[in-house]
Amino acid sequence: MGPPPRPGARIMTNQQRLWVAAMAIAMIPLGVADTAAQDWPQWRGPARDGVASGFDVPSQWPSALNQQWSVEVGLGYATPVLIGDRIYQFSRQGDDEVMAALDAGTGETLWRTAYPAPFNMNPSTARHRAGPKSTPTYADGRLFTLGMTGTVTAFDASDGRQLWQVPDTGAPAFHTSQSALVVDDLVILHVGGDNNGRLNAFDVASGDVRWTWDGDGPAYGSPMLFDLGGTRQVVVFTHRHFVGVSLETGALLWSRPFTTSSDTTSQTPILYNDMVIQLGRGNGVTAFRVAESGGAWTTEDVWHTDDVSLHMVNGVVDGDVLIGLSHLNSGQYFGLDLDTGEVLWTSDPRQADHASIARSGSTILSLEDDAELVVIDHDRTRFNPVQRYEVAESETWTAPTLSGNRLFVKDVSTLTLWTLD
Repeated sequence: MGPPPRPGARIMTNQQRLWVAAMAIAMIPLGVADTAAQDWPQWRGPARDGVASGFDVPSQWPSALNQQWSVEVGLGYATPVLIGDRIYQFSRQGDDEVMAALDAGTGETLWRTAYPAPFNMNPSTARHRAGPKSTPTYADGRLFTLGMTGTVTAFDASDGRQLWQVPDTGAPAFHTSQSALVVDDLVILHVGGDNNGRLNAFDVASGDVRWTWDGDGPAYGSPMLFDLGGTRQVVVFTHRHFVGVSLETGALLWSRPFTTSSDTTSQTPILYNDMVIQLGRGNGVTAFRVAESGGAWTTEDVWHTDDVSLHMVNGVVDGDVLIGLSHLNSGQYFGLDLDTGEVLWTSDPRQADHASIARSGSTILSLEDDAELVVIDHDRTRFNPVQRYEVAESETWTAPTLSGNRLFVKDVSTLTLWTLD
């Protein structure tokens, strides 16, 4: 039955639970929503929230994972996209950016499409290598990518044909890393540089720009689709702000000043019930509500904490708890009550510099940048790791793909399939 509610906790009625479930389904972009339960069609999974509902958590974790295959695919940190029996990998090979389809069972390359994409790296990002860092988005038989210099491309997922391309739209100081949001017949990406950015809605079929908002340059996190105040909105961190833009017209609805101490806002926005969660390096965590009255949109803070702070790590929500890796104390896992902002627990410090965090049921899987996969049993009172695996021979800055009993792990240049047998 689970533990009793804590004193003062807000208990949802059955009607409220159904509303939350319906809203979660509604916010999965059309096209992506048609994929199978075990597919991984985009950044952070089916709903872009790190929830791996199609991953089978074993009753007992084995002492080791089984490696099925490992192949060289090129540089970059794009998450492998899994659709049916195919894995799609976006990478760099020499001066080319490459989109490739592989057989998910064998690792055999089925097709490969490349285009020239030479560029000069910002010296301060040299340790992260030449990318690409954006995950493809699959929708209705197409793949959409954003290259390091801002090249937006649509591919036919069946054979790799390039359907359209918008070259060199520009990039911020540390190059691109956001992943496309596909909604209805729109591909939404924030392109351009720090001072000349455009949040564009491209037509999925032609690449034509359907609408644009040019109020700020891009940041490094990916946009989300939220229903706020009865209006579908594209919510995204920008170079200097946190904004909500009308999905229908591209009109700015609300904006909050927001910068990070390193000028590298890398968060994908989180919606918890009716609260938007704002987070980034040096800013702690803030929950706020968005409201509309008489055509004017406002935001109002609900709570704020400086006890934890996320840099390039995206947290995951389990019930009313946000689980993440704070950059404070040299990398410290935490659980945060999303109703109150109270930090429920923290791990010991110095856990990792970076981690890609996902959830299946009450199990948290965190792939740290040193190639260690940490399995955590979510406990509201403590950090509770139950197993650890070494899953690569080089750094793992790429979020893994989780499906069934399979874990697809991309390190610096290799893609590997591990299974739980």
